[in-house]
Amino acid sequence: MKKTTMLLVCWLVSVIVPVSAQAGVLDIGEETHLIFMREEEKLARDVYLTLSGMYPTAAIFATIAEDSEQVHTDTVRDMLAKYGIPDPNPDANNLPESIGVFTGADYGWYFTEKFNALVNRGSQGLLEALYVGAFIEELDMLDIVGCPKIIVETDNGIDAGECGLTYTDEAALQTMYTSLLEGSKDHLRAYVKNIENIIGAGNYVAQVLTQAEVDAILGR
Repeated sequence: MKKTTMLLVCWLVSVIVPVSAQAGVLDIGEETHLIFMREEEKLARDVYLTLSGMYPTAAIFATIAEDSEQVHTDTVRDMLAKYGIPDPNPDANNLPESIGVFTGADYGWYFTEKFNALVNRGSQGLLEALYVGAFIEELDMLDIVGCPKIIVETDNGIDAGECGLTYTDEAALQTMYTSLLEGSKDHLRAYVKNIENIIGAGNYVAQVLTQAEVDAILGR
């Protein structure tokens, strides 16, 4: 094909195909949510690593942190790179120095507060630490599916329902978020199993999601 003809074809494609349909184009809601989830997955990893240090005989914290949450936060990091979005926490894997350090311009403060509050709660005893794990997984599921409350409350033009798995039509994001969601379900089941080994089977009470949603995940 002659060079002039090729240029004409490329120009026609760029004119005919709307920007919203081109791969790799995210709106402000999708972009903000992706940045947010990078830090939320890091939050889970960091809290679990910290609780693992407090309760070394409870293998669940290190197992989920090192085998799953590390992969999750790296997966979101890689998705940011795919879309050319700066990583809010580029030093996240500089362990252990990066544990509890959140440098995102918009929500770093939020995750710093969350980290400190959750670690403080978890320090009250093993059972409470297990509840912290379950809380994080419930919160993660809520924030993956819909638009996190803190994003909606921020003056950024993003309203409720304008970010998250149920909002995006970007196939790569849908696939990633669905995978993260399934991982959180597995983690919640593991934490609840450990909790109910202490408090008795069937006695776990939902902390973020509805009881019906949690019971469905637990197969009850």
